[in-house]
Amino acid sequence: MAHGQDDHTEERCETAGEAGWNVSRYLIWATVPGTRGIAVANLFNGTCGMCSPLEWALLAEACDLPRDHPFVMRFVRRGLMVDFDERAALQALGRAACAIPQQVSLTICPTMGCNFDCPYCFSTHHGKEMSPKVQDDVVSLAQRMLDASGSERLSVTWFGGEPLLAPRVIESLSSRLISCVEQRGGTYSASIITNGYLLTQKVADMLAAARVRHAQVTVDGIGATHDATRRLADGSPTFDRIVANLRDNKLVFHVHVRCNVHEGNRGEFDDVKAYMERVADASGNDIVCFPALVRDNAAADVRGQQVGLVRGADMGDLSVFQRVRHFGPARGSFCGAHSLWDVGIDEQGRLHKCWEAVDKPALSFGTARDWNPQDPIATATSPDNLTKFLNTVQPTSDAECLDCVWLPLCAGGCPYRRLFESRVCVAYKDDAQTFVRELYAHMRAQKKPAGIN
Repeated sequence: MAHGQDDHTEERCETAGEAGWNVSRYLIWATVPGTRGIAVANLFNGTCGMCSPLEWALLAEACDLPRDHPFVMRFVRRGLMVDFDERAALQALGRAACAIPQQVSLTICPTMGCNFDCPYCFSTHHGKEMSPKVQDDVVSLAQRMLDASGSERLSVTWFGGEPLLAPRVIESLSSRLISCVEQRGGTYSASIITNGYLLTQKVADMLAAARVRHAQVTVDGIGATHDATRRLADGSPTFDRIVANLRDNKLVFHVHVRCNVHEGNRGEFDDVKAYMERVADASGNDIVCFPALVRDNAAADVRGQQVGLVRGADMGDLSVFQRVRHFGPARGSFCGAHSLWDVGIDEQGRLHKCWEAVDKPALSFGTARDWNPQDPIATATSPDNLTKFLNTVQPTSDAECLDCVWLPLCAGGCPYRRLFESRVCVAYKDDAQTFVRELYAHMRAQKKPAGIN
């Protein structure tokens, strides 16, 4: 070393990448019209906010910046950079969803009979009502599931068939299940999925007493458009009767009006939404409307009227409209079919893992009389019908799913479709920009914290 030369060398600073920080693999983005900013959504964290052009440019190089660089720290705080394996975390969340109960959830069909004959309905209808003996078994099952789970929450969804064909079963079972939970110091909640045709004031009052807080009623259009797909078993129309029930009765529970959008009514959703807003205003009832896409299905072929899936831009736009209103952090699972603590029960007490399987005895995994979640395999009559649904959580064998940016949001898609038909991807899979713009606009309109800004 020459005389006078510094006798030390500058210590090299560790980069963010060397420290284990990486840009999240689950970011989607879009430019925002009328601004210079870029809206960025993190599908894992459930956040969305705005980046400046400078921030966006630096994010691409963030791993090479010093770990304590101010922009790195900013990206970390906003969830744009992470120091863990997000895909592995999704898989862990999926396993946790299967095993760890947030609540015990029972979907109970008091009857599989129905007064409607809708061409796209997946259920096979028959008129038997749940017997008192099976009701005893359902209460016993609820007790076992609460005991085994340690949960203090029981959630019930009344389903069918048309559940309001058996109001006495709903009334009787509700009273017993509420008592079962309250004796434990727990909480009870209930909802119902009904066609709305039998929703008289007397029935509405019974449902309110039975702690029903949410009802879903389907309206497929205005007048004749609705009646083309939502008709009585004898072919008679139903629109006027359903609207009268929603408008003229005092409903103390929230009503979600589902509009099944298909080729025959694809242009009417906005009209249905506006119509239901007028019904809500006239009645004072809490009524909101949302779209749901009808997919081609075997049931429609059997019933002789394939209503047809909406394709193209309308399909993606409607899916975005629905999804951004329920945007949040990744859960790791798609639905209750991925949880041991979520079961469907038909009118004979057979247990199922999916609403679309509840009318199919061949897909039952056990009975309300015998099944015990403390020993779920040994007490199942058909263990494979239980495990094959649970094992669709986080599709580890599907390389395309594992590499897809949408995985935190869709969790691999519908388990029933994946098992018995084919994987169904989100309709907007190839149009992330539309999703981000709609999401950012929705969060701003709702004044929700963006979580990234």
